Amino acid sequence: QVQLVESGGGTVQAGDSLRLSCAASGRSVSGYNMAWFRQAAGKERRFVAAITPNGAEISYADSLKGRFTISKDNTKNTLSLQMNSLKVEDTAVYYCAANGVRFTANPTYYGYWGQGTQVTVSS
Repeated sequence: QVQLVESGGGTVQAGDSLRLSCAASGRSVSGYNMAWFRQAAGKERRFVAAITPNGAEISYADSLKGRFTISKDNTKNTLSLQMNSLKVEDTAVYYCAANGVRFTANPTYYGYWGQGTQVTVSS
């Protein structure tokens, strides 16, 4: 079993930066694909970014390319998301997820999820 705990969320102004972290425990995530998803109030959970077990491949939602950066540190068993030039529409709960099967943006493949961290961007 893998337990995931996100941190780093908060309230920021538009244009600011924020760095989210996801700490994994229970077992090493070195063999897991990991990803960030987000869910705005009243909306479906949406893909943000994904990374392969060794970090060799990365995928981003098209609308977020250039502003968000995902990274994985297998030595620390952590996943991070650097978010720059934040916009009001980035406001959402951000979730960390892991799966040992496929490198994908499809949330149904991810069997492990954190509880989420709230990011609020004000204008």
